[in-house]
Amino acid sequence: QVQLVESGGGSVQAGGSLRLSCAAFGYTYNTNCMAWFRQAPGKEREGVATIYTGGGSTYYADSVKGRFTISQDNAKNTVYLQMNSLKPEDTAMYYCAAKFFACGPSWQLADYNYWGQGTQVTVSS
Repeated sequence: QVQLVESGGGSVQAGGSLRLSCAAFGYTYNTNCMAWFRQAPGKEREGVATIYTGGGSTYYADSVKGRFTISQDNAKNTVYLQMNSLKPEDTAMYYCAAKFFACGPSWQLADYNYWGQGTQVTVSS
């Protein structure tokens, strides 16, 4: 089992920055892909970014390309999401997720084996 714990959310004005963290606990050796998703009120959960834990390759949703950066510190079993130039439409609950298989362009929620509880990000205009 793997437990994911997110932190770093908060309230910020448009144009500001936040860094989210996702710490993984437990048997993490078979999780090959880590991801960030988000869900705004009344909307479906959507993928934001993924990182392949073995090699560090990354993938981003079009809506965050150039503004968000996903990274990892394998020694700490932690994945980060650096969010710059934040917009009000980035307001959402942000979730960390992990899956056994390789990352890919698909954002299928059912493919992910573990989920964190989420951390709230609120961006005011």
